[in-house]
Amino acid sequence: MNILILGGGGREHALAWAVMQNPKCDRLIVAPGNAGIAAIAECASLDIENGAQMVECAETNSIDLVIVGPEAPLASGVADDFRAAGFKVFGPSREAARLEASKRFTKEVCDAAGVPTAAWARFTQAAPAKAYIRERGAPIVVKADGLAAGKGVIVALSTAEAEAVVDDMLGGAFGAAGAEVVIEEFMEGEEASFFVLCDGTDALPVGTAQDHKRVGEGDTGPNTGGMGAYSPAPVLNESVAARTMEEIIRPTLAEMVRRGTPCQGVLYAGLMIENGAPRLVEYNVRFGDPECQVLMMRLGAQALDLMQAAAEGRLSEAQVNWAGDHALTVVVAAKGYPGDHERGSPIAGLDGLVGDSRQMVFHAGTSRTEHGIVSAGGRVLNATARGASLQEARDAAYALVDRIDWPGGMYRRDIGWRALGREAPGGVAQAPRP
Repeated sequence: MNILILGGGGREHALAWAVMQNPKCDRLIVAPGNAGIAAIAECASLDIENGAQMVECAETNSIDLVIVGPEAPLASGVADDFRAAGFKVFGPSREAARLEASKRFTKEVCDAAGVPTAAWARFTQAAPAKAYIRERGAPIVVKADGLAAGKGVIVALSTAEAEAVVDDMLGGAFGAAGAEVVIEEFMEGEEASFFVLCDGTDALPVGTAQDHKRVGEGDTGPNTGGMGAYSPAPVLNESVAARTMEEIIRPTLAEMVRRGTPCQGVLYAGLMIENGAPRLVEYNVRFGDPECQVLMMRLGAQALDLMQAAAEGRLSEAQVNWAGDHALTVVVAAKGYPGDHERGSPIAGLDGLVGDSRQMVFHAGTSRTEHGIVSAGGRVLNATARGASLQEARDAAYALVDRIDWPGGMYRRDIGWRALGREAPGGVAQAPRP
């Protein structure tokens, strides 16, 4: 098979790595890719939100399957362009991608389907939004309605903070994404991520994970795109997973079919779990980043078979073969992230690292110059490893980090603390001191 993957981050490096493990893959092109991806696949410097350009690439290279990694091209309708040209695509239509591209749309779908989620209201003007905040009190959650690169959600601990966030969002801090805000009840519990593949009618769970959103150790500091993740998530046990499928995933997919916009690709449910009961925080319609890295490390070559089955409407025939293992990834980011940070600083030590089915450094924001690999983004590398236990996977991932020579980088040293805390005497996870 000739396969085209859209994207150039750590998620897409992990997808490319998993696809290349499968003997079905004869040729892999990734657009635009990054320095790490270029070591295992062909990279094409193309605008992945330009449907005509992407279709031309697929036609020129006789592509058999397209895998869309990031949310932006899905929201812009690139998957529709591929399908209209006759290509098999792993990724939802523009209309189905509204489950991620619009917080308001998702809330309306949840209300129609009876999906348990936070109480909410939407606003385009600051005054009524602030009145709602004062009525509800804090803590409270303020979200930009549109796509904001994972940074458009603010948990405000005071009404004053929430009102300031409303002014920022409606004042243009997030561009068009913040032209409308959704204000939600603050939900208590533990967050986890639940991933299913869907083919329009059927759904197949493919894994659970927990992300570390805050930049600082002990889950402190501003939210980021994610500083690390591990899989599986202990809080999302078989009972919670079954409830999630029956109370959240299946009703959502049925409502999307009822609306004439069936969902095909990934449906990633961010959940809040309290006393074994899941409620939906939000949906994404692509693999999370860095959750994808740990999922691909555990799935390996079968990931391609599963994505192909979803693209071809054959999920009812598919099953996931899990090993009883764990995976953990540590994000190495540029100092200053998620604020201002340097680009172009040299990174050494990568050439000597072994990459195999047990450990891999996935590139997220890198470029190759005549002087070697340099940083080209905020989140730059993902040191990822598998192990028989989470502690073993964690030790192996941090051993990889220790071998990276990058003075311009920084990372959290406590990835996995919540799950490892459960394994400690007493079984109660507490955040480590920063």
